Amino acid sequence: MEKVVSKDGTEIAYDVTGRGPGLVLVAGAFTGRAYFAEYAQALSSTFTVIAYDRRGRGDSGDTTPYAVECEWEDLDAVRSATGAQYACAFSSGSMVLLQAGLPFEKQAVVEPPFRVEGAPPEPERYLERLQEYVAAGDPGGAAELFMVEAVGQPREMVEQIRQTPMWAGLEAMAPTLVYDALQLRDSAVPVELLASIEVPTLGLYSNASPEWLQRSVRETAAALPQGTVEGHDGTFHTLAPETLAAVLKDYFVGA
Repeated sequence: MEKVVSKDGTEIAYDVTGRGPGLVLVAGAFTGRAYFAEYAQALSSTFTVIAYDRRGRGDSGDTTPYAVECEWEDLDAVRSATGAQYACAFSSGSMVLLQAGLPFEKQAVVEPPFRVEGAPPEPERYLERLQEYVAAGDPGGAAELFMVEAVGQPREMVEQIRQTPMWAGLEAMAPTLVYDALQLRDSAVPVELLASIEVPTLGLYSNASPEWLQRSVRETAAALPQGTVEGHDGTFHTLAPETLAAVLKDYFVGA
């Protein structure tokens, strides 16, 4: 593990794996750098893979008050410290990458969860309720709200997860669900923002994801001046590490 100090003094932890051009992986909601272990292994034969803990997660700090711009600065600090040329962001982490506006040579986003036509409605007062749970010292309530109402997991399944050792880790990360909600703004496709991005950007989706998530990626790519889109076999909201490694190798560095 290594650390870099972001602009506001917050320490950001990251791991470096492999050799080759630098590739930063940006996590989505409820995940940290540990989530990328298998991805880093699959990518490491082509890239120097940099997986970092977004602020408030894992071994990174969390300076208050939170501001969305600070996460963009965190990513820039990691990029500057490692000299990374490329970036790939997952789910809501896509908005950190897209809004940061950093001079990567190329970048990719995996299923940004914008609520396009056909998407389930956003839970009522979602951001406010997350903030209320966190303020009340009830991170488990925030975690359950996200898992049941935002993601759509059965409540019975969440109750089972509550009884496992992993629940403590989810509760520790739950306050950052507020951060992801703030990054996503109103959850609509940010057409004006996307139109201003000149970095070539690949949008990726799993063929097993719901049609609305696939549509979100297609609309994102269509709004980017240099956007392209690809769908690949996978599972819900996930591409296998080997699949992603092959796709990113082809897109970022070619044959």
